[in-house]
Amino acid sequence: MDDLDLVFATAAELSAAFGARKVSPVDVVDAVLARIRKRDAVLHAYVDVYASDARLAAEAADRAIRSGHRVGPLHGVPIALKDLVDLEGRVTTGGSKVWERRVSPVTATLARRTIAAGMIVLGKTHTVEFAMGGWGTNTHMGSPRNPWDLGTHRTPGGSSSGSGVAVAAGLATTAIGTDTGGSVRVPAAWCGIVGLKTTVGRISTHGVLPLSTTLDTPGPLVRSVEDAALLLDVLQGPDPEDPATLALAPTDPFPTLRRGVAGLRLARLPDAERADVDREVLGAYDASLEALGRLGAAIVTAALPNRFSDYAAATGRIIGAEGYRFVGHLVDDPALPVDPHVRPRIQSGRGVSARDYLLALGECREHRRAYLRAMDGVDALLTPTTLTAAIPVDQVDQTTTPAYFTRAGNYLGLCGLAVPNGATTGGLPTSLQILCRGGDESLALRIGWAYEQASPWRSRRPPEP
Repeated sequence: MDDLDLVFATAAELSAAFGARKVSPVDVVDAVLARIRKRDAVLHAYVDVYASDARLAAEAADRAIRSGHRVGPLHGVPIALKDLVDLEGRVTTGGSKVWERRVSPVTATLARRTIAAGMIVLGKTHTVEFAMGGWGTNTHMGSPRNPWDLGTHRTPGGSSSGSGVAVAAGLATTAIGTDTGGSVRVPAAWCGIVGLKTTVGRISTHGVLPLSTTLDTPGPLVRSVEDAALLLDVLQGPDPEDPATLALAPTDPFPTLRRGVAGLRLARLPDAERADVDREVLGAYDASLEALGRLGAAIVTAALPNRFSDYAAATGRIIGAEGYRFVGHLVDDPALPVDPHVRPRIQSGRGVSARDYLLALGECREHRRAYLRAMDGVDALLTPTTLTAAIPVDQVDQTTTPAYFTRAGNYLGLCGLAVPNGATTGGLPTSLQILCRGGDESLALRIGWAYEQASPWRSRRPPEP
């Protein structure tokens, strides 16, 4: 603990240090803010940094902890919020130049819960405009830079691009993202960190700018599986402002977190889904399966009723229709400065009739039932999180999505965890996705923790300039 690196420590490590009075929240916040000043002009993770308020909150946390008034394990731990999360009186742009002066009318429930837990809000992080995109680019507000390549501007992953970059690069201990088709897991994968896609209703979306009410799920971007469990514990729970949360009882991930994977049945990809995966990503994936097998899990082959491409296309239809409901009036106005890559994605919902939309939702329910039947007796489906490692931004085809494997998690009503599982020969992170049934976050975290403890990848850090 004496040689704890304050800007790269996990939330769990900082929690232990605060509890032992070895480190002060003031020291941590000062160190992180200094690193933001040093690195963010290049990395572009933040839209706004609340430096003065963060220092005041850190001082208050330090006094409370020293006086025996610690409110929980995350008291004093820094957190960054995706720029979709409302803080009353603060600007929340949703990644849009159109909303650059939009003042939040409320404070999001998840933000209230982090603050009530004593966490220190550092500021707001960049997002793809309206959260509509997986590459992590933003034409008008700026695209964060993946910290794993100092020479080439590579994709950070989206839409929670700034949150992924901030945690990976030591500009935040933890961060909040949102995931409608992979927007927590893709940034986690390409930035070499952990991302938890929660079940709809697990974490309230009240006060979070919407894209798809059917699919939107907030979740943590963090440095360890244990940190994801800590954040889940704070963020979850019923909220009268979000009726979906009233149908899902809270889960406690900690009693089973360290139970291991012996006896679990974990499904690998069907052979037909392996062809388009990059060779190095596939190699890391196969090594992950072997590691989990050595830990006692039974690795079986999934017999999926549909291709991942089917799930991805169907997800896009729902997102387009529901996204157009919220911001169609903005993207249809050619005078407004909407990202030219985002505009057609949202406009894809313009011609969807009520009948076609309801048919899409009905088809989604059928696909969910078929998937659960096919996976009967299987505890989790394991996939690479992405087909490739991060690519140069100037090579992105903006008419496509990198969320090939992740969209299935949203469409099928699952929860999912992305964990680092290797690196390419060029040093870029690769990632393992763990998909479990809706509501089974504790099981996903248990599998992820077991894998994480058996692998060296969590200790990797991006290069320094």
